[in-house]
Amino acid sequence: MPLSASGQRRFLARTTRMVGLSFLSASFATLLLDIPSDLDLLVAALPLYGLMAAGFVIIGRTRSLAWTATVLVAGVATILLLDLDALGGGTASTAAAAIVLGSGALPALIICNLDAPARIITLSTGATLVLVATIMTSSATVSPLEGLLSVVIGWSILTGVTVWLSVSISRALARIARLGRAHLAERHATQTEAQRRQGARLLHDTVLATLTLLAHSGVGVSPDALRAQAAEDARLLRQLRLGGTPMPRSSGAYTLEATETSDLGHTLESVKQRFDRMGLTVSWHGAGRLLLPSDVLDAFLLSLAECLENVRRHSGVSNAEVTITQDDTTVRAMVTDTGVGFDLEQVDAAKLGLAESVVARIREVGGRTRLFSAPGSGTTVVLEVPKL
Repeated sequence: MPLSASGQRRFLARTTRMVGLSFLSASFATLLLDIPSDLDLLVAALPLYGLMAAGFVIIGRTRSLAWTATVLVAGVATILLLDLDALGGGTASTAAAAIVLGSGALPALIICNLDAPARIITLSTGATLVLVATIMTSSATVSPLEGLLSVVIGWSILTGVTVWLSVSISRALARIARLGRAHLAERHATQTEAQRRQGARLLHDTVLATLTLLAHSGVGVSPDALRAQAAEDARLLRQLRLGGTPMPRSSGAYTLEATETSDLGHTLESVKQRFDRMGLTVSWHGAGRLLLPSDVLDAFLLSLAECLENVRRHSGVSNAEVTITQDDTTVRAMVTDTGVGFDLEQVDAAKLGLAESVVARIREVGGRTRLFSAPGSGTTVVLEVPKL
């Protein structure tokens, strides 16, 4: 994953800048703790510290190998300058500043430079020069052994930290990649399941309804209405065969064009006309013109039409009542019949008409469905959908 590898290199470069500048600041602060009476040392060391600080800033942005070498050279020169001053009678602060520089600031370059042979060679050469400079110029305040141990321990610790960081980041990236693949697989599975359910609803609301009419010889439906419904289903199947993705317009009618926010009063009329043709007398009450987002409107009308289809097919009566109301946040439709009713606990969960074409469809747009029925007492279905 190139992007992840690039991100890892940027992180290590920024870590190098942070650690390097921290130790560099500590070294300079140590030097300032006891400013010598002769300020020549401070004047000579200040440009070298400035050059190293600029180098760490640039390395944090570009991982420049040239600036890595520059910082190492400037660091070795600063160590020699400080330790030579200590040998000439300087203070313990001068020697301590050199130790902090050689065992903390310069080893920070390891963090972003262990991924290529040229960088490793540059670091090895720099570490050797730092070690030699520290040993050769050890003062009375810092023995050669102390200087050697400080440098070796500093470089060893930062090498271990760098290896740990690299391994940890690689493992984290691998786990993130696995999570990404799992999420992608889950999303594909969810999309496939949603398409399957949409297809099941589509066939249930259109072709299956028409075939059921044909199986019952079109009882209660005029030949012209049955012929028009079959033609509409045939057009839909042709679109599906050609790769179209139909969007619902109303129960039994689908289109391939996306819809915008629509006027409910206009689209509701198509539902009324359909059931007039199908022989179901529906008394409509309440609000007749409402505005809903297209996806909510589709779910509302399709579920409402499916409720009326269930009345026509299962209630044993030829009329129904539909009352549509609204408030500031919700649109409600109540579909009522005085038919045979049914026992709610005996509803087959495998049937698509109620579970998928009504309940699930309304739930997917943030609404809810309530059902009231009992054998011999008719049925009432309440559909509620949000306006926003």
